[in-house]
Amino acid sequence: MSDLTPDETRVAVQYGALCYRFTKRDKLRVLLITSRGIGRWVVPKGWPMRGRTAWETALTEAWEEAGVQGHVSRNCLGSYDYDKWYPDAPLRRCRVRLFPVEVVDLADDFPEAGQRQRKWVSPRQAAEDVNETDLAQVLLSFSP
Repeated sequence: MSDLTPDETRVAVQYGALCYRFTKRDKLRVLLITSRGIGRWVVPKGWPMRGRTAWETALTEAWEEAGVQGHVSRNCLGSYDYDKWYPDAPLRRCRVRLFPVEVVDLADDFPEAGQRQRKWVSPRQAAEDVNETDLAQVLLSFSP
């Protein structure tokens, strides 16, 4: 039995990680990375992985795309939709289900290290930096 809602059968589902940490002064910061294509600010995300749960997939994507090692929650924070661009194919509508990941360590050497930039910002700044309105709303309401 699928854990997708009926509406999600019409779109391609991905799983994403909302990576966060607290500063020494207890200020919440979230991690944004650049997309490989046009370099816009996004969160780590990717396609479902055989044999892995949604939250395990989100944690794997956080490692591969951002070098994050941490603790993932099994509770989905929310979701957002976006259009995935392919150079030789039509746009594909995707829904990203987000899982919070508390960052314990951030590696310098990770699979996509040379392909992306990373930055830590406040949730408010992150909401301004991303293109997706629904992702911005999740960022603004995030409170681990």
